[in-house]
Amino acid sequence: MTTPRQEAALAAGISTALLAGPWRRPEMVRRVAVTLGQARAATWVGTLVGEVQTAYARPPVDRPRELAAFVRTTRGFQRRQSAATPPRVVQWTPRPTGLAWQRWPVADLHDQAAVARLLDVDAGELAWFADVRRLERTSGEALRHYRWRVVPRPSGVRLLAAPKPRLKEGQRRLLRHVLAPIPLHDAAHGGVPGRSVRTAVAPHAGRAVVLRMDLTAFFASIPAGRVHGLLLGVAGLPEPVAHVLTGLVTTVLPTEVWRGVPVPADAAARDRHHLLGRLLAVPHLPQGAPTSTALANLACARLDGRLTGLATAFGARYTRYVDDLTFSGDPGLGRGRFAELVTEIVADEGFRVNPAKTSVTSDARRQSVLGAVVNTRPALPRAERDALRALLHNCATRGWTTQLRGRDPATFRDHVLGRVAWATSLDPVTGARLRALADRIDWSASTGPR
Repeated sequence: MTTPRQEAALAAGISTALLAGPWRRPEMVRRVAVTLGQARAATWVGTLVGEVQTAYARPPVDRPRELAAFVRTTRGFQRRQSAATPPRVVQWTPRPTGLAWQRWPVADLHDQAAVARLLDVDAGELAWFADVRRLERTSGEALRHYRWRVVPRPSGVRLLAAPKPRLKEGQRRLLRHVLAPIPLHDAAHGGVPGRSVRTAVAPHAGRAVVLRMDLTAFFASIPAGRVHGLLLGVAGLPEPVAHVLTGLVTTVLPTEVWRGVPVPADAAARDRHHLLGRLLAVPHLPQGAPTSTALANLACARLDGRLTGLATAFGARYTRYVDDLTFSGDPGLGRGRFAELVTEIVADEGFRVNPAKTSVTSDARRQSVLGAVVNTRPALPRAERDALRALLHNCATRGWTTQLRGRDPATFRDHVLGRVAWATSLDPVTGARLRALADRIDWSASTGPR
């Protein structure tokens, strides 16, 4: 009787032989016989090959491990046990993996060597950055691939993971060559080229009711297994490539960092704290990597489709900006089971709604979405707009150095112009007026006019 490990090795050897030549029955039977050291193929080999051809019309050159798993389930493989001598692999015929199909124009990464060339690293560096042994969990700061930062929030903490320069550059290349060519659902707006906060909030302008919901521990809720499935099933990458890319774009929270996060005293907050710790302890998308938002958007494709369908059925509109869900429609949207149905769909897709951040706002009050007011059209809140206008006026008339108020002079200009750009992205008309005020500022002067 063979052990599970011996069974797995036998199935792997058979699948390797099946993929090592033409996908025709006689040649496939002959290759398996040679692999097993048989002068003439046993009857069970022919049965196995027939089942494989029935299941796979074309050779799964991108999924050898999946083929090996299927081989173990066939009737032919089970019938081998009646052989007088247990079969074993005597000759391996490995063949490089390849792309079996390409739905989208992603980079031609047929094996891990192609990944190394794309990232300009050698095989050892590729394995190191992929962290296949998950050393990030126990390593010290010097050996980690990410710099972790704990950001306190009213409802708990947020843990940001900034990849170090070389890994970050590799992730940017993966984003550009592998993830960017894959189209996203129309409801996704965060981190999508050509879309912005304005495109996310504009559909909700002038609506009777706006419903806002937030997903808890969004990036941490997308584990490495889900990412691996996306790279296989959506990007169409071979198994070895999907495996190493999953390691490059996911990580685990170091135990030392988590121990330094204070445990909340409130019971509900403590439960959220423990849940977050469990999610971060397994490989997941890091919040802070260039690839995370794109992969999260791909992971949410079915969620976006289901919520769009639900919203349409209720005569409502739906958009998602990273972990912020926004719905708008008639007054009845804030009543009944709509929010409950959204929560059920979100849970079914592997996420959680944060009840504390669910809000329903009618047009009789200020409707705020992603920092913009949408009662009539996307715009800055009046207090923020007036404060920015006053700041620009004072910088132009009194000198920008008089308005620092403790800010770093080296970054103050970027701070001010960034606020103007943000206002312009929401409301181009108001933004043009603010830009005109900003153009009056003499940034070269160290003091105000006399």
